[in-house]
Amino acid sequence: MLRIEDITYSVEGRPLFQGASATIPTGHKVGLVGRNGTGKTTLFRLIRGELALESGAIRLPARARIGGVAQEVPSSETSLLDTVLAADTERAALLAEAETAHDPHRIADIQHRLADIDAWSGEARASAILRGLGFEPEQQLQPCSAFSGGWRMRVALAGVLFAQPDYLLLDEPTNYLDLEGALWLENYLSRYPHTVIIISHDRGLLNRAVTGILHLEDRKLTYYTGPYDTFAETRAARLAVAEAENRRTQARRDHLQAFVDRFRYKASKARQAQSRLKMIERLKFATTPQEAALARFTFPEPEELAPPILTLDAVATGYDGPPVLRRLTLRIDQDDRIALLGRNGEGKSTLSKLLAGKLRASEGRLARASKLRIGYFAQHQVDELHTDETALQHVARLRPAEHASKHRARLAGFGLTADQADTLVARLSGGQKARLSLLLATIDAPHLLILDEPTNHLDIESREALVEALTDYTGAVILVSHDMHLLNLVADRLWLVKGGTVTPFTEDLDAYRAQLLAGEDPVKTTAKPSEKNSKSAKEDLAALRAEVRKCEDRLAKLSDMRAKLSEKLADPALYTPARKPDLDALTAKAAELQEAEHRAEALWITAHERLEDAT
Repeated sequence: MLRIEDITYSVEGRPLFQGASATIPTGHKVGLVGRNGTGKTTLFRLIRGELALESGAIRLPARARIGGVAQEVPSSETSLLDTVLAADTERAALLAEAETAHDPHRIADIQHRLADIDAWSGEARASAILRGLGFEPEQQLQPCSAFSGGWRMRVALAGVLFAQPDYLLLDEPTNYLDLEGALWLENYLSRYPHTVIIISHDRGLLNRAVTGILHLEDRKLTYYTGPYDTFAETRAARLAVAEAENRRTQARRDHLQAFVDRFRYKASKARQAQSRLKMIERLKFATTPQEAALARFTFPEPEELAPPILTLDAVATGYDGPPVLRRLTLRIDQDDRIALLGRNGEGKSTLSKLLAGKLRASEGRLARASKLRIGYFAQHQVDELHTDETALQHVARLRPAEHASKHRARLAGFGLTADQADTLVARLSGGQKARLSLLLATIDAPHLLILDEPTNHLDIESREALVEALTDYTGAVILVSHDMHLLNLVADRLWLVKGGTVTPFTEDLDAYRAQLLAGEDPVKTTAKPSEKNSKSAKEDLAALRAEVRKCEDRLAKLSDMRAKLSEKLADPALYTPARKPDLDALTAKAAELQEAEHRAEALWITAHERLEDAT
């Protein structure tokens, strides 16, 4: 087992660990959690022996192999498959020696050891790991130089998984995976034959792939048995008990202090007052290491637009060659929360760019509401910030007419403090850069917000804050994310990007996850009634009821919008010559709204008829 015994370590005079201890049993899968900057990655380096402890000890079994993904594999002409095979250095060395060995005893030892480590199935195992991480068989034979840095990080991860070290240390491995790769890794780690310690802010992974949580807080380590949700409940209960004890202690202190204040200068009571002062000094508060205040995201509110805000009719799009996506017939309303599903390379980012206006439609018709504003956040934008400028300068560039106090208020609304506002971007943490990028993407109060992997650098608390902000947000949201927890809480519609087109996915995310792990292709279910089992029939019925509710909600919102518009049109001042442009605009909007209500009623009738037929 891994024993961490009373360790102390500081960085530039700032203590990260002070008398920290923990024991991790052999074979356990452990999630290492704690706020950003508390020292999780440093603990990995201490375990690997890359840093020297100031005091204490970290003890591992003799000859235990420690593995982790330190950096991406180099850009070489070696194929992906051979790169992964070479990661198991013992296997590679034994196979090389087997080619040249002449001593019969040594040859026998080599063959026995190769059998022990299942060397002959190595190529199949390496190929399966690469496939799980998103590499098709033909890609596995291509050289590493043919892939970008992010993809080579996946190869590095595949290599360490193939080598199967006794202690597998993974630092945010899902940051460079898509949803499908993250789900595969989650399933793989749950069956991994040795000890795993994983730094992650992915709540789904920490609930399904680990058996314990190692919490780093206040320079101490605490081990909790069970998944993340169990840890959160246990810790919350402990904090509640400590806080109740502290309230009692404070009440006792207040009572004693009141006596001291009353009788401190009265000679007959002076001795008793001094005695109570000493009692106050001896009263200690229980430690309640609260998380820092939840740094909220404050998205500006867009005005309402008449639905739909964006429609696609038989649209095709792509880059210089043949279309990547075709036959796109889609509709987005301002109240939509849509998650894009699909394997990497199917076109989720291409669709996001098309909707954001960064790609043009090569065929068909794409129509946007005349006043539609779109906010777009993609992970690469975090890397495109000006590292030699402050966060304040980034906001000032977009809002030069605003006072600096307004810029700081905007930054504070995204959890960036006054000190961080004046810090060069190069010195901000990954989470702080992500917050700044989200601020820049939403500064114009967009009606449609497109988020491509927004959580990669955010800790669990920040992810929860993002969920709250998106839930309160009154614009449409398009989400691409490997964070199942985020998708489950935010998305109410699922679109599957597959085979060069986009279709609604009528089941839920749990069904999508189950299909992926079973090796099935998630497709829109269009089975005939005679082919459906009772479970799928119930799921279809639930989907139809959800569609009816959505149509009813849309009609209610349109009715509210019509009422507000009627109030504006009832203003006599609107009918003066000076207000004619305003009148024309409102009249046009009323016509759009009426047409939208007719379409919404037709959709509601259709959905209701389908539900009646199904029941």
